[in-house]
Amino acid sequence: MSRYPIYVISKGRWERPLTARALAALGLPFRMVIEPQEKAAYRKSLPAAQLLVLPFSNLGQGSIPARNWVWEHSLAEGHKRHWILDDNIDGFYRLNQNRKVRIREGCPFTPIEQFSDRYQNIALAGMNYEFFVPRRYPCEPVRFNTRIYSCILIENSIPFRWRGRYNEDTDLSLRVLKAGYVTVLFNAFLAKKMPTMTMKGGNTDELYRQDEQFDGRFEMAKSLYLQHPDVTKIVRKWGRWQHHVDYRPFRHNKLKRISDAPTG
Repeated sequence: MSRYPIYVISKGRWERPLTARALAALGLPFRMVIEPQEKAAYRKSLPAAQLLVLPFSNLGQGSIPARNWVWEHSLAEGHKRHWILDDNIDGFYRLNQNRKVRIREGCPFTPIEQFSDRYQNIALAGMNYEFFVPRRYPCEPVRFNTRIYSCILIENSIPFRWRGRYNEDTDLSLRVLKAGYVTVLFNAFLAKKMPTMTMKGGNTDELYRQDEQFDGRFEMAKSLYLQHPDVTKIVRKWGRWQHHVDYRPFRHNKLKRISDAPTG
């Protein structure tokens, strides 16, 4: 079992709760965090005991209010860390010698928790996306001091909270790195996340729509540039606007083992 609680934030995806199904297939406990107007719809797919109903709805701020509510909920329960997952993860994989094997039993979260708990300054840890790790290229088991997306183990005591409307994962990663913390991205364990804007629900319509009046992809890139102009550029890749972040300034953020903590 996971040492820390697993929260899945979800909106408008009761008909296809991918992450909930992936966790249930592994027999792992989790809570699905939903807005009150969708409770009856989610009850058709999930038991009431797995649902946490938010005290607000349709705030127009994407997932940020829900993410911060989860953080405080975890603190209120007395946890040192918590997991927060997107609701469009269709399974988990183990990478070994560049072979990706779908995990069908056991808990892929436990090794990440155990690693993180050995150190005093890991703010964020998590799994890389399965499609970011092609089998044809050698790949290290972990990467340090980069962004952590969508499947995140958060140290509850760090002096930050989620903010903004776009790129909240990247923004939080950059803020903790600038403060001297370490982030750990695991390639040894991977999350099969569906690409952004390929599923109905979530933030697709609210934040990422594209029409003659609004380009959600450009707004997303611009938002991160305005937050972190020192390490971010707006670029055009794959026929759409993207942000590009330079993580090299943080390569000297070093791990500190618990045993190295000063005693008093």
